Amino acid sequence: MSKPLGIMLIDDQPERADMVSHQLRAAGYHLLVQLNSAEDLLQQVDARRPDIVLIDIESPDRDILDSLSIISRENPTPVAMFSARGDAGFIARAVEAGVSAYMAEGMSAERVAPAIEIAMAQFRSYQQLRKSLERTQQQLQERKTIERAKGLLMAKKDLDEGAAHRMLRNLAMNSNATMLAVAEQIIHHLQTNP
Repeated sequence: MSKPLGIMLIDDQPERADMVSHQLRAAGYHLLVQLNSAEDLLQQVDARRPDIVLIDIESPDRDILDSLSIISRENPTPVAMFSARGDAGFIARAVEAGVSAYMAEGMSAERVAPAIEIAMAQFRSYQQLRKSLERTQQQLQERKTIERAKGLLMAKKDLDEGAAHRMLRNLAMNSNATMLAVAEQIIHHLQTNP
């Protein structure tokens, strides 16, 4: 049996929050904390490390979105936001800030479980895309470094591209290092000893 999701519930209407927290517990979720405002949201998320944050604030403001942006960047956490604000501009800003699921109606006990599932699925999908992008960017940067080292070898040693590549590869094999590590050493050496 898997561990129940730890939930941080932020709701500025205590009666609704009590109803939702009861529903969450009945559905098998673990309620870490129930807050009536998003004040100190960064510290709360950092201290509690929830699996998901549920937010239903009557008038979510820029401070909440700024906090969510920082959380998304520094401590990625799925967030489901329920709000009466249904304007496209605000929803777009909320999603950019890291909201995984946005429900343009207030929170209700019946809507919580599906919202959690949507937020978790969207969050996982986004994290996979983000990791894939980071890997691709890293590979591109590594390729640029290797190409730069080849270019320096071609210029300094009067080699063609194939010969420069073979030299890099041979140096890497002989030193039991990666081509990237050898390329970085060559760039450093040729720049400091022109």
